[in-house]
Amino acid sequence: MRMRRAVAEDVPAIVALLADDGLGRRRESVTDLTPYRRAFEVLNDDPAQLLAVAELDGVIVGTLQLTVIPGLAQRGRTRGLVEAVRIASDRRGQGLGAELMRWAIAEARSRGCSLVQLTSNAARHDAHRFYERLGFTPSHVGFKLEI
Repeated sequence: MRMRRAVAEDVPAIVALLADDGLGRRRESVTDLTPYRRAFEVLNDDPAQLLAVAELDGVIVGTLQLTVIPGLAQRGRTRGLVEAVRIASDRRGQGLGAELMRWAIAEARSRGCSLVQLTSNAARHDAHRFYERLGFTPSHVGFKLEI
């Protein structure tokens, strides 16, 4: 599997991955890519953001977003925030997600991060077990506010 920075032409495949599960089907739209293309441009122009894709045999089979967050807390610790991790549903269970996450952790380290964090929807029990197998600990409770 080859990981790389996403390019604009990858947006349809990324959106398809985001919509490729029960939660994603309710909140993503594969028919109107306009807001995703706008968001891609913002992400692509921000050096703190890395939208990545994973390719296998020339097909995009995974994606994630890594955000580097400098901070004052914990003695000025820089964090890597991982978001929107997806592996194509027909490729799950083959170790690709673990490979993608190990790559993201190494990428975060290379960008000066000493901590990698993520949130996962409370309904994604399989994902929680996956992250725990990778060494992540469920140490915090997350909150969101739609505005």
